[in-house]
This record gives sequence, C-alpha cells and structure tokens, in this order.
Amino acid sequence: MCAKNNQTDKPSLIKSVLTSRCPHCREGALFIYPNPYKLKTTMRMYEHCPVCGQKYEIETGFFFGTGYISYALSVAYLFTFFLAWHLVFGLSVMDSSIFQCLAAGAFTIVLLQPLLQRLSRSIWIAIFVHYDPEWRNKPAQPKTTEAAVN
Repeated sequence: MCAKNNQTDKPSLIKSVLTSRCPHCREGALFIYPNPYKLKTTMRMYEHCPVCGQKYEIETGFFFGTGYISYALSVAYLFTFFLAWHLVFGLSVMDSSIFQCLAAGAFTIVLLQPLLQRLSRSIWIAIFVHYDPEWRNKPAQPKTTEAAVN
C-alpha cells in the first residue's frame, strides 16, 4: 500500500517548456492556438496566463531574445542531423551525398521552424519567470495597462 503525498507534486520544468505552459504555474497555455502549423496564428500568445494571471510579455520587446535560442536550437538540430546522416549514409565530395544531406537538412529545418520558434519562446520565458509553488494561495495579479499606471 502506497502512502499518498499530501503535498502536491511540483510540475516538471522540462515538461512545461516542451508543452508550452506558463512557467509561473506550469498549467496555463502560452499560445492561444495549439496547432503550430496554422501559420497565421503560430506565434499568437495570451497577454496573461489564463490560470494564474502571470503577464507573458514582461517588457516591450521581451521576446526579441528568443532569436538566440531559436538559432541555437537550429544549429543543434542541424549538427545532429548532419552527424546522423554521416553515420547512416556516409558523406563524400566525390558523389552527390553531401548535396543530398544539405537539401534534406534545409527541408527539415524549414518544416521544424514553427515548433522551434514556439519552443524558443517557451525556453526564454522560463529563464526569466520562475515557478511559484504557492501561486494558488496568493491573490491574483492585477492586470494593468501602461495608460492606467502613468
């Protein structure tokens, strides 16, 4: 017989990043539309977390830094792809295998861009907004606008 833990388990950071969840509560969705391949709405995000009220764009231009994350993810993917291609098919300058590898890598990285862009935003916000296990016990954050503050 297993004893039940009275304390709620802390949601996984990796799981919340991979599923694009709010880093503050790890429950609310970051993106309005779940399908990243609906290209007109790929990057549309909620202004605030629908569950805990955490503001997603912390300051103007906050998500500009995601370009660095997206670039690093793309380079890591292409390096892994190139290495796997080399191990499975081999590469040679004497035949067209290097060009086939480059074409296949370019094709797959273009297909993966919507996923990589969303993942980079999820990683970026998780760096700056940390999980709060007591978020349920705190009053909801007021949703103010700049006009109301000034």
